[in-house]
Amino acid sequence: MLLIRHLVLPVHRTVPWGQVGAAGAVGLLLAALTRTGESAERLSLYLLRAAILVFALGLAFLLDDPARHTTATVPTRRPVRLALRVALAVPAAAAWWLVALLLVPPDVRPPVADLTLEAGAAFVLAVAGGAAVVRFSELTRPGRSLAAGLLTTSVLAMLFWPGRWALFVPVEDERWGAAHDRWAVLLAVAVILGALCTVEPLRRRVRP
Repeated sequence: MLLIRHLVLPVHRTVPWGQVGAAGAVGLLLAALTRTGESAERLSLYLLRAAILVFALGLAFLLDDPARHTTATVPTRRPVRLALRVALAVPAAAAWWLVALLLVPPDVRPPVADLTLEAGAAFVLAVAGGAAVVRFSELTRPGRSLAAGLLTTSVLAMLFWPGRWALFVPVEDERWGAAHDRWAVLLAVAVILGALCTVEPLRRRVRP
């Protein structure tokens, strides 16, 4: 525990809070648009989902670390360093989501528990994707390519995802409950993927 306390400040300094904060600000702006008129209120679900996506894109930068190959030689193992980064981001993500929900007028706010499940799955998937890139590549800044990939995948999923396995459905749709069962599965898969990708490689790649 003493070692963890000594690591908190150095790790905090390396977290790319600028990218995460910028994405958070844009996401809150989208959530605030629900207060701009009757038509915006009708779009509250879609504006909140857009806000979730934007903040998830910001979290894709969470594991960017220009000093990654230097810190690889320190005694603290990578799972601990990555877990500490995630632990630092969790309170910020929770606070951001609370503010985003409060920005939406209560009478047009979508079901909070179900939207929180969607947000959690999106956020964990973004971080797990970053962990996968770090695990299987030598990139020190995977955020930009990962964010582009997440954005492209999200758009394609909304356009071409099979209707019988739909994820993005309106509140009044009879598939709402089943869709959120699938969100729960996606969240579980993302957690498992992220945990597996924090493991140190059995053999470290040799860079030329």
